[in-house]
Amino acid sequence: MKKNMGVTDKRIRVFIAVLLFALYYFKVIEGTLGMIGLGLALVFVLTSFISFCPLYLPFGISTIKKK
Repeated sequence: MKKNMGVTDKRIRVFIAVLLFALYYFKVIEGTLGMIGLGLALVFVLTSFISFCPLYLPFGISTIKKK
């Protein structure tokens, strides 16, 4: 897997993941929508740590700054 996520992209994903987790924790979102939010938060955190987004691959997207 070639890295295709830049630092800003990773930070935004982690922020959104924390936000989704907080919304679920404080019962702003519940039930099925809450579970989907937690799943999405997990995916965002995992892709941030490995710096690879499989959805970027078919479209040739890379948010890494060119040197």
